[in-house]
Amino acid sequence: MDITIRAVRPEEHGTLGEVTAQAYLGDGLLDFGESDEYLIELRDVSRRAAGAEVLVAVEQDRRVLGGVTFAAAGGGPWAGLAGDGEAEIGMLAVAPAARRRGAGEALVRACVERARAVDGCRRVVLSSRQAMRAAHRLYERLGFVRTPERDWQPAPGVTLFTYALEL
Repeated sequence: MDITIRAVRPEEHGTLGEVTAQAYLGDGLLDFGESDEYLIELRDVSRRAAGAEVLVAVEQDRRVLGGVTFAAAGGGPWAGLAGDGEAEIGMLAVAPAARRRGAGEALVRACVERARAVDGCRRVVLSSRQAMRAAHRLYERLGFVRTPERDWQPAPGVTLFTYALEL
């Protein structure tokens, strides 16, 4: 499959927001389903793109397969975990029909390359729900290691696993 990774375009914000929301809903990753407050953030690609770099994976026909939010070193509003010298990946999602075709891996690799190009960036970090086992396998295959000492809770009862990749 020929996949292109690039910055999301404004006319794709709604589509990527829906792909992301449906991926999280379909995988049972939102504790309150359609009424989960996090769903608002997942759908609001315009807001994310205003404060971070949002990348999209598209096929030749320009169909949106998935996307990711990349917060460069120094954090910003979309870096909940990153500290000095760290970039952060968040909200990685691939449409169910496009999975196991390389889109997720291509998105993560693009973020790692961007982090390597940022002066002073030494590490890429990310947070992941415990149930995201396929994502964990991808991260580990790409060299990320678990950093349980950095696990955190964005809300009571929701523990996020953390991973880091040294650059």
